[in-house]
Amino acid sequence: MAEPRKKYCVYCLAEVSPLRFRCTECRDIELCPECFSAGAEIGHHRRYHGYQLVDGGRFTLWGPEAEGGWTYREEQLLLDAIEQFGFGNWEDMAAHVGASRTPQEVKEHYVIMYIHGNLGKACIPDTIPNRVTDHTCPSGGPLSPSLTTPLPPLDISVAEQQQLGYMPLRDDYDIEYDQDAERLISGLSVNYDDEDLEIELKRAHVDMYVRKLRERQRRKNIAKDYNLVPAFLGKDKKKGRAARRKVTKEEKELRMKLRPLYQLMSCKEFDELFETMYKEKMLRAKIRELQRYRNNGISKMQESAEYEVARDKREKRKENKAEDGRNGEFAAIEHLPGFELLSDREKVLCSSLNLSPARYLTVKTIFIKDHLQKRQGIPSKSRLPSYLDKVLMKRILNFLTESGWISRDAS
Repeated sequence: MAEPRKKYCVYCLAEVSPLRFRCTECRDIELCPECFSAGAEIGHHRRYHGYQLVDGGRFTLWGPEAEGGWTYREEQLLLDAIEQFGFGNWEDMAAHVGASRTPQEVKEHYVIMYIHGNLGKACIPDTIPNRVTDHTCPSGGPLSPSLTTPLPPLDISVAEQQQLGYMPLRDDYDIEYDQDAERLISGLSVNYDDEDLEIELKRAHVDMYVRKLRERQRRKNIAKDYNLVPAFLGKDKKKGRAARRKVTKEEKELRMKLRPLYQLMSCKEFDELFETMYKEKMLRAKIRELQRYRNNGISKMQESAEYEVARDKREKRKENKAEDGRNGEFAAIEHLPGFELLSDREKVLCSSLNLSPARYLTVKTIFIKDHLQKRQGIPSKSRLPSYLDKVLMKRILNFLTESGWISRDAS
């Protein structure tokens, strides 16, 4: 049988028959591991080109001096086995690696190389914590899954404790949330002849009970965090009147919009969020005001006061002109009797129809009276004035219908 042709690195000319890296973009470019790791480039070959690992599976990861001569294929099978079968199942792991390795060899190699070796020292910390750290709510908020930092007991008098049924030493109430939660586990007992299904059912009961306890503790923490108990007893009102400032309408509206966040944040976190959001809103309003000053050519704050005074005068002049315009619009009928009895819309209607207020009120009274008589089933016998033609009658009927004085069917 012919001996396989030897392969050499194109950069350093070392023999690379056991393991070499072949470029997938350049032709006949094969590098040894040392040149490949150093990023060697030759001809049109560049270090960022794609590559393919070519080997016979015979090279070792730990060098030729490593004990046992484990090839990289055996190392890969060993890592797959430890993930599949778990630490300690050396017989199954040895069978997965291959018949050439005994369970004792597999154990010694894994312990020496992956635990006590350089790889283990770099990956495994010196001190392993014995509990899981909760990173979801580091400040111990109301939705923290651990709930390992209970708040201090309530500072209330003995009479108030009796009123609430509160036991400060145990931090419990006579009537807790979900008072019947203990029934889930009160009748449970573990027997040696329990089947797997019964054991899982009992575990489910315990899990349900633990969830209810966590919800009970969460509600207690919310009541303490937001001072709900002093507010219930009326203590918070007296302190709040003197300490708290007057809340504006905008602040109340903003708090109402943020109410769904109460259950996700602690009281302190929510207050900080609200203050920053309200401050941002005020800053935005101030920025818009300054931009308005700049657009009007004002570059100094002392000039803004004069600008605001002049702006108020202009607004008042506009309002006065608008009132004068409205008064001039009704100049033809404002001195006629019945003008003060008309609404603004009726004044506009009479002015557009050139109809005196007294005549309009007469026609309005006749139409409303006829409408009420028709609703009661009484035939209408009213006579319309002679000055009321079809155009005026239609305009007035449409106006009374739109204003809600008479129904559309009657019109």
